[in-house]
Amino acid sequence: MGLLSFIKEAGEKLFGGSSAQAATPTPDAEQAAAAAIKTYIESQNLGLTNLAVTYAAANGVVTLSGDAPSQEASEKASLAAGNVANVTQVDNKLAAPAAEPAQYHDVVKGDTLSAISKKYYGDANKYNAIFEANKPMLTHPDKIYPGQKLRIPKL
Repeated sequence: MGLLSFIKEAGEKLFGGSSAQAATPTPDAEQAAAAAIKTYIESQNLGLTNLAVTYAAANGVVTLSGDAPSQEASEKASLAAGNVANVTQVDNKLAAPAAEPAQYHDVVKGDTLSAISKKYYGDANKYNAIFEANKPMLTHPDKIYPGQKLRIPKL
């Protein structure tokens, strides 16, 4: 799938302040962060198999490998990993059936799913398509935050 960029300061706080902010990252801290990210991705129940996650704290890059049942699952795995605090990029090397990739939107202050829907689809009432495309990372249509990256599916 390739490399996606994210905002380092935004996202889920999976590995706490001290280990994530260490000036000189240790291999143990990186392995612990990778394990936390892997657990978070697996909790999304995306149907991934043979998932392997590495995290390089020095540049904030997460690398994913393994197998995804669909392009959508692969994209959701990238978003789950990237929408974690201190992650700046995700290198998605998951094998998935070929399909047209979705667009992405970086949430800014004042965004709502309705406004995003209006921008991409011309209809604010189609926000539920964006909400569904980002489940289970999104639990409610009103719970998005600046810096978050969302999948915008084709309709």
